[in-house]
Amino acid sequence: MNSSESNRLLPKDEVISLYTSQGKIQTRGVQGFFSKLRWLMAWLTQIYFYGMPWLQWGGRQALLFDLDGKRFYIYGLVLYPQDLIYLTAILIISALSLFLFTAVAGRLWCGFACPQTVYTEIFMWIESKIEGNHIARKKLDDMPWTPKKFGIRTSKHIVWLVFAFWTGFTFVGYFTPIRDLFTEVRYLTTGTWETFWLCFYTFATYGNAGFMREQVCKYMCPYARFQSAMFDKDTLIVSYDKERGEPRGGRSKHLDHQALGDCINCNICVQVCSTGIDIREGLQYECISCGACADACDSVMDKVGYSRGLIRFTTENALINHWSKQEMIRNIFRVRVLIYGFVLAIIIGGVLWGLTFRNSFRIDVVRDRGVMARLVDGGMLENVYRLNIMNALEEGQHYKIYIEGLNNIVVDSDNLEPNKTVAIKATESRWVPVRVQIPDGIEKSGSHKIMFRIESEETHEIVREESTFIVPRN
Repeated sequence: MNSSESNRLLPKDEVISLYTSQGKIQTRGVQGFFSKLRWLMAWLTQIYFYGMPWLQWGGRQALLFDLDGKRFYIYGLVLYPQDLIYLTAILIISALSLFLFTAVAGRLWCGFACPQTVYTEIFMWIESKIEGNHIARKKLDDMPWTPKKFGIRTSKHIVWLVFAFWTGFTFVGYFTPIRDLFTEVRYLTTGTWETFWLCFYTFATYGNAGFMREQVCKYMCPYARFQSAMFDKDTLIVSYDKERGEPRGGRSKHLDHQALGDCINCNICVQVCSTGIDIREGLQYECISCGACADACDSVMDKVGYSRGLIRFTTENALINHWSKQEMIRNIFRVRVLIYGFVLAIIIGGVLWGLTFRNSFRIDVVRDRGVMARLVDGGMLENVYRLNIMNALEEGQHYKIYIEGLNNIVVDSDNLEPNKTVAIKATESRWVPVRVQIPDGIEKSGSHKIMFRIESEETHEIVREESTFIVPRN
């Protein structure tokens, strides 16, 4: 056998593509309970998103993450980088909430609140208003390029870009005061980074919601890949009742089709799906639990005179065991859900407690590394420190600085006012160089612990911060 014959007998390598090429999905419009719920969530989230940066709180922006000033303004709270623990807690709360919602009812976040879903829904609504329903849009796709088609498509993309720009502008407005940003955009005086992020988020919104749409959910979002680890047979998911629906088939109102199930095989459930799947084939990772197929199926069932719920939110166990709604709900609150809820409640309670009883100011003590210790006039041994005092209140404060820990220890600074206090403006921070002195020779050489005690004259709160005093060898 020669080499050419042997090569023909060897099996060829099989190429498996992780990406399936798919034509553009033109979803059919649908009305129903879940459709109304999706739009309600869209309105609530977008009113908050677009409106919150314009809300004022005590003469400043209510919600502002001021990266330049290194301060986060969250309504009445002022957080500094040292308050990173609260940001960490918020991220943990978000993750646990996602786990809890997923264990209870699948991909609720994806279907009703995810920005990708919300903006895709908005962009598709704009598209339907300009190009028409799904049939008109398909016809427009198949049409050759004519002045009419060019005009329609241009109008759509202009509206998309304007909306995307306003979205990017609003997002940047959470990090740069939005009123100042509006003036800068109006007169084209935005800084380099502001311009970059404005363009980035504008085209990210335009591309993701206008073009990529379901591809983001199917191929880019990691949540779709690991969601199954949080599902079990008591998780509420969009399900097709095969026992009731099969076998499928068309029918006439005038004939009795006892051999057929309730599914009339109209395929409307597929036509309304934003990711283009057929829910009748079972749960698929592309399903975002938006409930559009359930709305569509209910409307069809109403027309043919069958009961609703052929496609519905239910659990696998409820379908198998023919549970009532009460039995299904009772089994949803199982051990893992209760554990998620318990841990979540503890963390939320801890964060609220910490924010409620946190001090109104913070201090950081930094030793001057350039001057470890030195002798000064009067036979005093001196160490130099820099205190960063951060006022987290909306009013200016005066702070008095004390020092403790060694015999005859004193603190002084050229930056203190005559009454030995330092003034810090509202929600500001200030570095204050101070000199700490002790009489030379009264302490042995080495490192000694000392304690800075800072007291607010207005609130009488006291914050202590430990440091060290260096006594050099003779």
